[in-house]
Amino acid sequence: MVVQQHRCGGGALAVCALAVAGVMTISSGCSGAGGDGGDGAGERAVAGDGRAGTAAAALRRAAEELVGAGSAETRTSMETASGGTRVTIRGQGAYDFRKQLGRIKVVLPKDAAGADGHRPITELLAPGALYMKNRGAGVPDDKWVRIDTTALEDGNLVTGGVTDPTASAELLRGAGDVTYVGRTELAGVAVRHYRGTADIGRAARAASPSSRGALAAAAKGFSTDRVPFDAYLDDEGLLRKVRHRFTFATEGPAVAVVSTMLLYGFGVPVSVELPPEADIYTGRVQQGRSGPETP
Repeated sequence: MVVQQHRCGGGALAVCALAVAGVMTISSGCSGAGGDGGDGAGERAVAGDGRAGTAAAALRRAAEELVGAGSAETRTSMETASGGTRVTIRGQGAYDFRKQLGRIKVVLPKDAAGADGHRPITELLAPGALYMKNRGAGVPDDKWVRIDTTALEDGNLVTGGVTDPTASAELLRGAGDVTYVGRTELAGVAVRHYRGTADIGRAARAASPSSRGALAAAAKGFSTDRVPFDAYLDDEGLLRKVRHRFTFATEGPAVAVVSTMLLYGFGVPVSVELPPEADIYTGRVQQGRSGPETP
């Protein structure tokens, strides 16, 4: 299996610090019932289906189909494993695929923040930007941290602990080596299960204009463009679940990252108001073993 490789350097990504130090930090300067975002949750095998010939084409249309659906609720999980340490971050919220705006509450494991009482982090997702509140460690409680995702080495595929739902779908525009696994069921919804690899560079070239910058940054920031995935489409072509697998090369043990997104409650109203400039924290945020520090 081909895995994604990235080397953490001085401007290390959040996930590198998460896996090594057990804390999430940032780099400097369905209409059906819901389910869990974790591996295999709410899933069981059903009758097979032989229509695998158009698999790649169907996956490459996933982002467009989600725009047509308008919006969805989402549950996410991001699991990192390095040596004997395994950490899982979970998120839940809603996302508007037409406006590419979303709000997700991200929950860290008790020990990941270095304290039992760490509050959930609120993340607002917007084209080219990630906003984070309750960031902690030097950031005032009433302020947001804004990150330019086009400047991140991973294009925010893993930095925020949640893969942007649009980016998850747009990444499938680079789908190749696709295998049709068979029919299965997710939370009572019949779906087709596909497995393959996505090429980030190809996805960036085919992406919508608002997503192209972040994916292009990711294509430049990784040592290989190929990302293994498992994707599940319902009979209307809507993406119900996708799992991407990344592996980062660090100075220590390799860090494996599995990012899973589950979509349901299509058409749900989504209201996202981005914070005004006065509420954006302008101090420098540095990456440390126990969280960001401000000089």
